Amino acid sequence: MTKNILGAVSLSVSLLFASSPLLAAGNIEAGKEKSKVCMACHMADGNSINPEWPKIAGQIPSYVVKQLQDFKSGKRVNQIMEPILAPLSQQDIEDLAAYFATQQVAPGSGNSELLLAGEKLYNKGIFYTTVTACTGCHGAKGNGNAAWEKNLAAPPTVLAPAIAGQHATYTANQLKAFRSGERSNDVGGVMQKIVDKLTDEQIEAVSAYIASLGGV
Repeated sequence: MTKNILGAVSLSVSLLFASSPLLAAGNIEAGKEKSKVCMACHMADGNSINPEWPKIAGQIPSYVVKQLQDFKSGKRVNQIMEPILAPLSQQDIEDLAAYFATQQVAPGSGNSELLLAGEKLYNKGIFYTTVTACTGCHGAKGNGNAAWEKNLAAPPTVLAPAIAGQHATYTANQLKAFRSGERSNDVGGVMQKIVDKLTDEQIEAVSAYIASLGGV
């Protein structure tokens, strides 16, 4: 049964790659100049210090482009991001994504008491449920689908972002938002299906483990 679930996820990933928007083609130097608008929350290098706000340093460009497009269109709701993005063009968005991708994500840390349970969830999921292992999309070290992106001739928006070192608070908030339906901009509803069966305690545990990952 678990094999069938994993197979279905793999098929969904393949189909999504065939139908998603193209990757960003931004200018890094232009993005650096334009990133001043992002500094107040995300800092100059994309490593936010507020655990409520995501680290975007080292993020896969196409993922950033999709999120910014979704904020701009209202598909993903955030009262802080929407007015900031309103005046930005598609080129501005691609430039920002290109710049932050060149930055190094700062090491994170998670609640040590939760790491063991979080590691098990991240690497194995929950047997006989729709909670598949996070490694299938985000990778063993939380680097996301960057490798797939580089190996495709014309790679589209990736399904899974880089999450290694991400603030545990931010990750937990997003997983809970997917579970409640407050956030629904995941391609194909993949995240919503996975987190639907997770408890608050399990979300906190896997978020702590993700924060502890070093990437690379």
